[in-house]
Amino acid sequence: MKAKLNVRSMVQASFFAALSIILTRLVSIMVTPTLRLGLGELPLIMSGILFGPIIGAATGFVADMIGFMINPQGVFHLGFTISSILWGMIPGLISMKLMHKKDFMRNISLPKVLIIVAISRIIIAIGLNTYWLSQLFGKAYIVLFFERVIFSAIQIPIESYIITKIIEYIQPVLNFE
Repeated sequence: MKAKLNVRSMVQASFFAALSIILTRLVSIMVTPTLRLGLGELPLIMSGILFGPIIGAATGFVADMIGFMINPQGVFHLGFTISSILWGMIPGLISMKLMHKKDFMRNISLPKVLIIVAISRIIIAIGLNTYWLSQLFGKAYIVLFFERVIFSAIQIPIESYIITKIIEYIQPVLNFE
């Protein structure tokens, strides 16, 4: 899967970046100081799956930087920018390596998306973001780890289902034949 960098893909990726900003900064809820309930990662994951790891990473970077400038939620931490980039890059790499793009897009299924979301969430939300939060709040990693594992176990199937349905719905418009 080689992403085409053209006006069409840039506009579509920009839409995903804008959607991520809205879902992260305006629609999410802080459950605890270290746990946010929201769907801001979904557009980044979809950007990676649909356009590949490079455009997915760029979408994550743009969403984080513009989102922070519009509505900062705490201090700037480069680690969260890296995480945002990875939310687009990792799903792109997985979908690129595990499946051919045309086959994947024709046969999009919940199990495939579940694998992508689970791997991404384990690496980023449970691994990296927990580490960044332990740095920011001065709490032990293990203290934050367990609440984030439980939260992720609930989020993974919900996010996977939403992503699968949205991709099935928008696939004809994106024209990936």
